Amino acid sequence: MATPSAKAKDEEAKPATLGSYARILSYGTTHGGIYIMILGLVCAMGSGVALPLMNIVFGQLVGTFNEYFVPGSGITEQSFKSAVNKDSLRASGALRLEYTQALFSLPVSKLDEMSVGTVTHAITALSNTIQQSVSDRLAILFQSLALLISSYAIAFRYSWALTLVVSAAILFVILGFSLTVPFLVKTQQSVDQADEKHAALAAEVFGSVRTVFALGAEQSLFKKYTRWVEESRKRGLGMSLVSGIHLGMLFFAMYVSFSLAFWFGLKLYREGHIANINTVITVFFSVLLVVTVLGGIAGPLMAITKAIGASGAFFGVIDSKQDKVVGIQDPELSHADIVFENVIFSYPTRKEMTVLKGFDARFERNKTTALVGSSGSGKSTIVALIERWYQIQSKEEEEESTSGQIRVGPHNINDLDVKWWRSQIGLVQQEPFLFNDSIYNNVAFGLIGSQWENDTDSVKMELITEACKQAFADEFIDRLPMGYSTTVGEGGITLSGGQRQRIAIARSIVNQPQILILDEATSSIDVQGEKIVQAALDRVSKDRTTIMIAHRLSTVRRADKIIVMKDGKDIEEGSHKELILKEGAYHSLVHAQQLEPLTDMVAADVPVSISSQKEEVRPEGYTNKEAMGQGFQDSPESIKEFGFLHSFGVLFSENRSHWVLYALTLIGAIGAGSGFSLQSWLFAKLVQVFQFTGQKLVDAANFWALMFFVLALAMATFYFILGLSSNSISMFVVSTSRMDYFHSLLSKPVSYYDREENSSGSLVSRLSTDTKQLQEMFGPTGVFPLISIFNILGCVSISFAFGWKLAAVTFFAAMPFIFLSAFMRIRYEIKFESLNAEVYADSSKFATEAVRAYRTVTALTMEDTILERYSKLLKDQRQKATRKAWYATLIFAFSDSIELCAMALAFWYGGQLLASHEYDPVVFFVVYIAIIQGGQSAGQFFSFGPNIAQAKASASRILAARLPTTEQIQHVPMRPLSSLDDIPSSSIEVKNVSFKYPSREVPTFVNLDLSIDSGQFVAFVGPSGCGKSTLVSLLERFYDCSQGNILFGGRDIRYIEIPSYRSALSLVSQEPKLFEGTIRENLLLGLEAPENSTVEDQMIQACKDAEIYDFIVSLPDGFLTELGVNAQASMSGGQKQRICIARALIRKPRLLLLDEATSSLDSQSESLVQSAMERLASKREMTIVAVAHRLATIQKADAIFVFGEGAPGQGSRILESGTHLELLRRKGAYWVMCQAQALDR
Repeated sequence: MATPSAKAKDEEAKPATLGSYARILSYGTTHGGIYIMILGLVCAMGSGVALPLMNIVFGQLVGTFNEYFVPGSGITEQSFKSAVNKDSLRASGALRLEYTQALFSLPVSKLDEMSVGTVTHAITALSNTIQQSVSDRLAILFQSLALLISSYAIAFRYSWALTLVVSAAILFVILGFSLTVPFLVKTQQSVDQADEKHAALAAEVFGSVRTVFALGAEQSLFKKYTRWVEESRKRGLGMSLVSGIHLGMLFFAMYVSFSLAFWFGLKLYREGHIANINTVITVFFSVLLVVTVLGGIAGPLMAITKAIGASGAFFGVIDSKQDKVVGIQDPELSHADIVFENVIFSYPTRKEMTVLKGFDARFERNKTTALVGSSGSGKSTIVALIERWYQIQSKEEEEESTSGQIRVGPHNINDLDVKWWRSQIGLVQQEPFLFNDSIYNNVAFGLIGSQWENDTDSVKMELITEACKQAFADEFIDRLPMGYSTTVGEGGITLSGGQRQRIAIARSIVNQPQILILDEATSSIDVQGEKIVQAALDRVSKDRTTIMIAHRLSTVRRADKIIVMKDGKDIEEGSHKELILKEGAYHSLVHAQQLEPLTDMVAADVPVSISSQKEEVRPEGYTNKEAMGQGFQDSPESIKEFGFLHSFGVLFSENRSHWVLYALTLIGAIGAGSGFSLQSWLFAKLVQVFQFTGQKLVDAANFWALMFFVLALAMATFYFILGLSSNSISMFVVSTSRMDYFHSLLSKPVSYYDREENSSGSLVSRLSTDTKQLQEMFGPTGVFPLISIFNILGCVSISFAFGWKLAAVTFFAAMPFIFLSAFMRIRYEIKFESLNAEVYADSSKFATEAVRAYRTVTALTMEDTILERYSKLLKDQRQKATRKAWYATLIFAFSDSIELCAMALAFWYGGQLLASHEYDPVVFFVVYIAIIQGGQSAGQFFSFGPNIAQAKASASRILAARLPTTEQIQHVPMRPLSSLDDIPSSSIEVKNVSFKYPSREVPTFVNLDLSIDSGQFVAFVGPSGCGKSTLVSLLERFYDCSQGNILFGGRDIRYIEIPSYRSALSLVSQEPKLFEGTIRENLLLGLEAPENSTVEDQMIQACKDAEIYDFIVSLPDGFLTELGVNAQASMSGGQKQRICIARALIRKPRLLLLDEATSSLDSQSESLVQSAMERLASKREMTIVAVAHRLATIQKADAIFVFGEGAPGQGSRILESGTHLELLRRKGAYWVMCQAQALDR
């Protein structure tokens, strides 16, 4: 297992530098955006120059000058804020788009190494980090730099010598930053890499939540998630000391420059280099603004530092080597033979395991060739090579792991244009993927790259309808309320496995491809449906090059040629009859699938009555909107809103063990906030020094300059404490919240995940972004609002203490406008930020889905279509946000202009009080500077309004996740099972059970009754969508029935505690789900004592029963082989399925549920696994319930229940039940199904 240690090998990210940020900005400067950015810079200069000009006014006492520049400042500020906000949206959208484009241009072997969680984390959390650094943070930085430059220009104009000396402090800052920023960037990248790991795990868990619940693996996966979160926290805490040094150096330089300015200014004044106090005042206030600017850019610089760190994940992908796409496009090649010549191939991620070992084969044009053989023999690898997901290297590049060649006609397959070649192929994969779109669009995706791609909707509809008829999909589509407009949900989850497969078949044949590849295309289709679909496939295969992979040998017997594979080689080939006569490997495979003799059978082609077996149009167990369990409504459940104080109070309280850090932060904030008011008093004292002469002037100047130096040391200490403590607090609070959030989401019932808004992509996105918002609020950036509060309090107090008249007039005249504009500003900015969050929510969800199905995307040549849709989605949403941004920035400019108005008012009224000798200069200076600092602090505080609102909303969602859902509130007293012996037997009784999905009018079951004795082996058979898997879901308590009872061992399962009940069960689903980790960890997932020595023996025996032991021990690392994303991609479906079967058997369940558990297995493996099941059944130690379409696997069951459609409006019912022979004698529905699968005819 990959442990989250410092030595853990993280995914490589491109080294990030300051140049990376310049590159980020370039994404916003395309198609005219460069002019907007230039306009923003010019406007920033105009906005930033206003305050420095005020210093001339103050220095020269020209009180009327301000009326010329106050309105201009507001206009220019509004212009540049709007420009950068637009630019941030453009840059973020362009970066996401290019990242997604680069992903689909990568070789599949590279994509295999990336988890969906990693991609989701990049296009949500990391891109949001980047966007924030380009929006208002960049705006503040531009404005501050303009202010800094203009302040220096004015200061140089009045005294270049004094300005140069004071600039030493700036050089100190630059030197300090050059040491701290690279470390912070590198550490932030390390934190992001750890964050990717837990995001990837969360994506795995939420994407396979039913498997997690069935295994009772919530706690073990939560512990694994916790390890990576704690690793992220550990790495993040490494930034605390450097963050403290970073802030301490910055603010030391700020305050020490005051000391330098006055000490050296008075020196120049005494020596006659400066004529009067006006020059010193002007330079001092210019320096004051420069210093204030340095304080203001601390937050933006932190944001930019994080953005630089985050950019590595993007540019690492964007700059990766991409596949060669262009090549030969010759229509004749789609009619040519495909020839494998001595092909040796190993997957890039498992080079030590050779999959194909000198494979030779010819797939003849316009003929059907079938590939059969054991799981892992290389059948699906051949498909991957034909699709060019992987490729054989040329002779010049040839490696030991790959050699040989694949020819299409006279050309090497590598010389063909990739997209053109794939557009000639219709592919149905073993695990078909549907997009969260309508059935119409899902089938229409198959037309991409064909002559009908841009045809009219009516022509497309005709083609789609015909394809669905041929795939036997129209049978259920026509009875859906929305028909072809029905949305299929995430991954097609609202449909049964058979329904998904039929839509995938329709999609593959709609463009009438010249080459058809069917990789287990009918494995999930029921017997009746399979016969019809197979007949349709036989029709469409005529005059096409068709390659079939199948374990159900009834589907390949009409193939022109059958190639039998074993250990990556072709061991025999011929037609069905020829191979049967040889009595070789193929004969053994057929014999393994043979049904018992069908007594009194009539002619082979007995007409099949489908009308009596029409499937019910309803998801089979795994559903989305329909599968919402009792009590759920079709509309989203509202999220409870918590107040700001309540939300943060709870979070602080939960982390009260870190009270020392809280105390340090509070002390640091009070100290830092008091610095501004102390500074105004010290300045007043320094101005008073100019009244002295001689030695008294020197002594006083030195003393007060020294006091400023002491203040600088104090401020450095306070900000060091703040940087250290706030970063530590943010890491502790965020890690705790992240673990709690994950645990809360994992505690929800299955029906919670069926909601559209709770798709796996949405939950992972929420988990990443909500906790990131908290990190911003609790981190070094978030302490500045707290400092502003203490600053405002200090400045107001000192100004009223020294001169209440001037303070009162300025305060009461300006504050109402400041608060009004701030209220309007925050209100609009919250709306803007809220919309901004929504801008990329849908687009990120869309991109995540496309990455999850990248094999389907590439096979359908959908890359350009996906990117076009993604681009349009980003553009439409960006335009909406841009309109909001304009209004928000207009208010922003107005609120900031109020500050200048307040300064002008204080300046004018202060002059009146000075003229009347009511105030002396000391009082005036103290009050005036306090007002300036207080106003700027108020502006800084209100500028954090949107951040506070976002953090509050995130905290509210985190706390709301802890609240029970509707089902959890409907509590019934449940008794835990202290041990399995609590249950006297494992019998099952389904009594008068009715179940109906809230969004449907027709119930699934009405008054369903069945009884299974303890230790029996029973089977559920019937058409796809008739409720077999739904009943399995009810037995697993994924949902509860609305009426009636299900008894297990004579006890109502609703009164048994769910975790302990599920510990008595094992479920093997149709689609195998494995998790990142070793094979051993996957096998023992959910067990309470996985290190127990007896468990080791059980594991080995279970693997032998599941026919996977030999494969595992053949791997170099055996049971310790890592099953990362890449390793799973190189495993066959059958190998993954057998690991899942072994995992189920290790648990020694009382009730074993097999939902199409052997559908991915080859004949021999299936036969051996089936024998193991029958041996287990014969011991009568566990009850086995198997859902099956392959009837050979359940012919020895003690009882077979045949499901079918009941009376109109009554859902499904049991048509008949009995043993295999009993049902055959009745010649009912089961007898008809058996005839369709008989192989001896």
